[in-house]
Amino acid sequence: MSVSEQSEQPPAPLAGPAAEIAAGYAFDGAALDLGALLWAGACHPDAPVRIPLPMLNRHGLVAGATGTGKTKTLQLIAEQLSAQGVPVFLADIKGDVSGVSAPGEDGEKVRERAAQVGQEWRATGFPCEFYGLGGTGPGIPVRATVTSFGPVLLSKVLQLNQTQEQSLGLIFHYADAKGLELVDLKDLRAVVAFLVSDTGKAELKGIGGLSTVTAGVILRSITAFEQQGAGDFFGEPEFDTSEFLRTAVDGRGTVSVLELPAVQDKPQLFSTFLMWMLADLFNDLPEVGDLEKPKLVFFFDEAHLLFKGASKAFLESITQTVRLIRSKGVGIFFVTQTPKDVPSDVLAQLGNRVQHALRAFTPDDAKALKATVRTFPNSAYDLEEVLTGLGTGEAVITVLSEKGAPTPVAATRLRAPESLMGPIDAAALDAAVKASPLYGRYAEAVDRESAYERLTAEQQAAEAAALEAAAAQEAGKAAASQQGARAPKPEPSLAEQVVGSGIFKSLARSIGTQLGREISRSIFGTARRKR
Repeated sequence: MSVSEQSEQPPAPLAGPAAEIAAGYAFDGAALDLGALLWAGACHPDAPVRIPLPMLNRHGLVAGATGTGKTKTLQLIAEQLSAQGVPVFLADIKGDVSGVSAPGEDGEKVRERAAQVGQEWRATGFPCEFYGLGGTGPGIPVRATVTSFGPVLLSKVLQLNQTQEQSLGLIFHYADAKGLELVDLKDLRAVVAFLVSDTGKAELKGIGGLSTVTAGVILRSITAFEQQGAGDFFGEPEFDTSEFLRTAVDGRGTVSVLELPAVQDKPQLFSTFLMWMLADLFNDLPEVGDLEKPKLVFFFDEAHLLFKGASKAFLESITQTVRLIRSKGVGIFFVTQTPKDVPSDVLAQLGNRVQHALRAFTPDDAKALKATVRTFPNSAYDLEEVLTGLGTGEAVITVLSEKGAPTPVAATRLRAPESLMGPIDAAALDAAVKASPLYGRYAEAVDRESAYERLTAEQQAAEAAALEAAAAQEAGKAAASQQGARAPKPEPSLAEQVVGSGIFKSLARSIGTQLGREISRSIFGTARRKR
């Protein structure tokens, strides 16, 4: 039970600071209702705490300790956005967000919460599409090509250092210049192996070269990545992220739920894939400026995983994407435990804040609490006390007003979601996935000719030429021996010229090496999609 509920009394008329706080949320235009003001131990249903719909593209942060209600807050906001015709993207890390597609269950607790905050609660399901990374787990498969993923994001997911990241960028540059399409990981592996073979080394002389040691690290990282089952996430058909912008027949925004429980043990993978989705949207969407409502609101769950161990280039790419994607009509809400999980350059761009309870059980917790308080505007509350006393489903909120100015800090009891607060059953989820019009478009993986096939074909042609040349040479020797005559030495055949060339000899030597065997066996600089 929260501090506010322990001492809760019938609400008295608001006056003084409380009245000023309530006035800060009295918007004229369309807005989402988050909950009701908490003040002096009472909840005031006549003082709603709201967020203006046009301000949703100014980004936001939902934070709080585990178990304080962050997921339900996402669900509450997603429902109202959908009802306003705004598409939503949600990452379902724990598998409990799928219930947004089904009507909620009435009960005593729901009715009690609704009465406290002045909510007219009605059980409602919302239009949903369910996705899965590469077809792992339930959902329509979401795949990306290696080329579109780009070297910066791929370096993050492969856990490469700065030098290795730069080398990977060089490999991407070469493949692009030579028209070698990197569709899946075997394409990338084949190009890396080729570029450190005797034949391929000359290809990079003019632009820096690639050390065998670095190539070995990259190849091992790719192999380890594939052994974790990540190979299926790269390939075709590549997912068109504009699918996230769809609305239902009745005009409500589609809630796109990316089901991630099957890959929750690969945090860097799914957090980096979420960043790829944002980068892809950023590349494709036109500039639109400020709109009456966003084109899409994107919830980035477990955001701390994205920033952990990130390189400078990666952080710069994130910061730039967050800063500029607002003008393309996309709002981003980062979801994490404390604001300190988010770099200051990114945090400074998050105008809307929903801060659930924090705990102060350890010195580190107390330090994080003080740091969180400092990120809020001046407040009439003792925020250190309030933040440690909030109950589940309560939060401290400040948003941007219709004029773009921060609203007063408001302790808030949040409304109850109207959809199911829990997962739908597996059979219903599977049926919803297969009934989607997108299922036939993305379900089946396609493996067309790309870098791997081209390098394999070139090697096979060289090997065939070698065999032909060797056979011709043997035939010539036999004929000369039978005739016993010293005829003038003929011009070498085309096959003999190939065999005698330095390139062929180098290739022949490389076949005996480990990297050569790799070719024979498997033969953010995010790229703009070719639609």
